[in-house]
Amino acid sequence: MPPSAWTTLTRPLRHRNFRLFASGQIISLVGTWVQNVSEAWLVYRLTGSSAALGLVRFAGLAPIFVLALVGGDWADRANRRAILIGTQTAAMILAFILAALCFTEQARVWIIVLLAAMLGVVNAIDNPTRQSFVVEMVGKEDLPSAIGFNSSMFHTARIIGPGVAGALLATVGEAWCFTLNGLSFLAVIACLALMRLPDTPRPAPQGQFLSRIKAGVAFAWTNPAIRSLLALVAVTSLFGSSFLVLMPVVAREVLGRGADGYSLLMTAAGVGSLMGALILTMRRNTGLWALRSVASLAFGLTLVLFSLSTVFWLSILLAVPAGLFLILLMATSNTLVQTLTPDEMRGRVMALFAMMFMGMSPFGSLGAGLTAEFIGVGPTLGLCGAVCLAAGLFLGRGRRDI
Repeated sequence: MPPSAWTTLTRPLRHRNFRLFASGQIISLVGTWVQNVSEAWLVYRLTGSSAALGLVRFAGLAPIFVLALVGGDWADRANRRAILIGTQTAAMILAFILAALCFTEQARVWIIVLLAAMLGVVNAIDNPTRQSFVVEMVGKEDLPSAIGFNSSMFHTARIIGPGVAGALLATVGEAWCFTLNGLSFLAVIACLALMRLPDTPRPAPQGQFLSRIKAGVAFAWTNPAIRSLLALVAVTSLFGSSFLVLMPVVAREVLGRGADGYSLLMTAAGVGSLMGALILTMRRNTGLWALRSVASLAFGLTLVLFSLSTVFWLSILLAVPAGLFLILLMATSNTLVQTLTPDEMRGRVMALFAMMFMGMSPFGSLGAGLTAEFIGVGPTLGLCGAVCLAAGLFLGRGRRDI
């Protein structure tokens, strides 16, 4: 690896607060992926229904679409570290509740849906706060590298988590997976508490709640670059989300595999996502718009090819570039949006990003799950890939001035 690339990759680690954040975050993220994989397998084991998978994902992410702007406004006005400690504590409690239900064999789909919705409310506050907190740890100069590094951690956990989940599911069951996730939150809570943050006041947003929200939305809408970025993220999330939520169905019904095959598919997608995050982290903050455009087209095409595969090893190979191009699209969009947004608007604009990225996903998951019940998982994924490809052609053009 060239020295310049290594230097760029490790720049955020010069900051003590970011080192603490990264240490706790990687442990917590592994636990989160263990829970995500285990929860999807538990729901599918209980119901055998792709629609149920879509419903649980919808319940977990829909609150972000509704409440993210509330979280973003809060992040612009209050102490972001204190908010994050509160959200991480709440998520830990919900993980332990789910574990207790499994230990006592009381887990039912409606309870899982309810807990997923409660976690969605927590994430609606946590996500825009965490996104806007990065600049407080590293400053504006190292912000692009920190965003890429954060994505790298997320997808490193995405590689490790499904493997750990697969091993635990095959040996001790879902309850211990949820217990592990609950314990993992202790690391990130401790690291947040140990941070020493500069006492630098932020400009307080002016006006009442609705006027502050309106100002954030107006800023994003009247900025053509941000508007285009958010639009492509929304379409890709709405239709591309089916790629991961239907993976248990692909593993069992298309490829004839069990939990081991499912975890391998998720791990392969995670490997690709990590590669994409590292590519973004190590490159200079130039050419990001072109990279985003290429990634959007390549993701749509790869998803179409993935939908046609009925061979396990070929599906594994296609899951890698699908994960790579998806994260390149989302991470470059995140970096561009943050770069174009002033500090006093960052929480509300990143709330809009969360709404487009995570908030649109549940609607796509629910629709894809229901569609797969009628026309099959392969045609559903193929249709979603075609829509993503068309969106890349229409929304990924221009903006050479970025």
